[in-house]
Formats: sequence, C-alpha cells, structure tokens
Amino acid sequence: MQLKTPLYDSHVACGGKMVPFAGYLLPVQYPTGVIAEHMAVRTHAGLFDVSHMGEVMITGPDAFANIQNLFTNDFTSMVDGKVRYSPMCYENGGVVDDLIVYRYHQEKYLVVVNASNRHKDVEWMKSHLFGDVKLEDCSDQVAQVALQGPASAKILSKLTGAQELPVKFYTFKDPILVGGVSCIVSTTGYTGESGYECYCAPADAPKLWNMLLEAGKDEGLIPCGLGARDTLRLEAAMPLYGHEMDETITPFETGLGSYVKMAKSDFIGKNALEAKGEPTRVRVGLKITGRGIAREECDVYAGGQKIGRTTSGTHGPFLGYAIAMALLDRSFGEVGAPVEIDVRGRKITAEVAPLPFYKK
Repeated sequence: MQLKTPLYDSHVACGGKMVPFAGYLLPVQYPTGVIAEHMAVRTHAGLFDVSHMGEVMITGPDAFANIQNLFTNDFTSMVDGKVRYSPMCYENGGVVDDLIVYRYHQEKYLVVVNASNRHKDVEWMKSHLFGDVKLEDCSDQVAQVALQGPASAKILSKLTGAQELPVKFYTFKDPILVGGVSCIVSTTGYTGESGYECYCAPADAPKLWNMLLEAGKDEGLIPCGLGARDTLRLEAAMPLYGHEMDETITPFETGLGSYVKMAKSDFIGKNALEAKGEPTRVRVGLKITGRGIAREECDVYAGGQKIGRTTSGTHGPFLGYAIAMALLDRSFGEVGAPVEIDVRGRKITAEVAPLPFYKK
C-alpha cells in the first residue's frame, strides 16, 4: 500500500500526475511538463514536495561521539546552525546511505535520510549506538518542501523577511515563521541551484505550500515533480542512492572522497576502505555524442572492451543534449575519451565529460 504525503490533495488540485515512489504517491510531473519545470528551477524557481524523506533526531551527552562513528565525514569543526553532507558506510566500505546532518549543538543533531532507506538506516544506526544517546525516528511528524532556483530568496522573503533567513550555504535556522508557519529553514537542496528546504508539521504543509505558490506567482514559481528533480540533480551530477552508490560501491569509487575523512580516529567502514586502497573504478560523466539516451545499467565499451556501466542517464533540458553518469575502469576515465554505450542492443557514441555537467 502506497502512503500519501500531507500534500497529496494539493498535488491533485494542481493536476499532478501521481506515481508510486519510495513507498509514497508523489507527482512525477504537472501539466506544465518536466522540461518546463526543469527550466523554471534553472531560471526562476520551482517548488517540490519532499515530505517522503526521513528525519532522525540524535540527542544526548554522547550524540557527537556517535555521529563521528556512524558517518564518514568529520564533525569536529562543525558549529551550531551548520549542515554537513556525509556518506554512511557498512563495515565492508559499501554505502548504507548518503545523508545530511544538522547540528543544533554538541548533544543534538537532526539527520535527514533518503526515503527508500529510512527504515534500513534507522535500524542500522540504532544497532551501532553506544553510551548515553537517544535516537528518534521523527519522519512521520515532519513534512518538507524544497523551494529551489535563483528567485527563491525573493519569494521566501515575502513570507518571513530576508533578515530572518539563513544566508550561508548549508546552514539553517530553527524556528523561522514562514507566513505564520513554524519551520526549520535550511540553505540546502538537490537541484544544483540556490534555494531552501523548509520543514514543518504535517498539518501545516498545505498552508505553507499554497502560501509559497502565491508568493512566487509573479516570480515564475511553479510546482515541480519527481521527473524534474531527477533531471536537475543529474545535470548537477549529484549522486543518487541505488544508482551512483549502494552497498557494493564505496564513497571513493563514486567520487565522494572529500566527504570521507580518513584522518579521523575511526568510523564504521574505515578499516575496509584503508584495506581496499586506490579504487579501480571511478564515477565519470558521459556526454552523448550519438543519437539516443542512455539510462541506468547500460554497458559501456572502449575499443570493443567492456569498461563499466552507466548509473543514471537522461536528456539534460538546460544543457540541450543527453548525458549520463557511469562507473568505469579508472584507466578509461580521462576527460574527452571516446566510448560507446550499449542501449538495448544498439551502441551509441559518447565521450567522458567533466562533472558536474551544470554549475550555476
């Protein structure tokens, strides 16, 4: 049985095409279509329902020590009000999930996890806690909307005042009253654009959604679905769990080495990552030079030799050409190198491209 977010009726009222995703019914697109929604975010603003994401609160005197052990990034220098991205690894170095951590203070952290991994992540974290610490899965008490695009600050300021908003990238404030709705507001997102993610009580979500759409109607704001969310993150080369990373792929292989702090005294998976050494495969970008679009799980060849597989692929609406990300043998990862991609038995030409494909 598919669950509904608190904004289900709002999506239906806007003409959203509802599809199952990560256990929820969510809009894949609205009547405007994926390309229009994608371009709105790149040039003006788009509004996304991301209430399906999971939220976990970790508190107590040993909260910091547990955060340090669970996640590969280093949180020693993290100050209150900051947000930090991190993979979370198994003992073998594979990825449990990638997530973001909000620091309230040394003894209180909000951890936001991928919707499809919520229950797995919670059980993994619980089974590795130690000392005086408490973990609460508060996902069902939180709704989340993402306001993304260059007009986001102007739109949100109409409902709260610019002086109230967090300014620096990957910071947050809690609480902020947005049109009277109490929210956590962070300068985060998954589109490659500036913007905000707003967390509120589920009962307040429809009011917040409607107020934002009204405040943004003169700024080009439109509601956006899963389709545009995926094309946007792919242009920005943002990895997606289950595609660019999973339990068989290490953070180093998928290009997340800057978020793995091997100088830390310890974290789950550190020993395995040390033992593996330099990765033999790397995540690369592919620009399609032939005719066609490569999706995930397409074999990639060079000189007739299979050298890897694609992990995600699409037409880049803003770029104007087809793109893909792939895990390739590292010796074939040089930018500009020609490759072929097997798309349902037909090989199309491509070349290794620098990541990200798009940067604002």
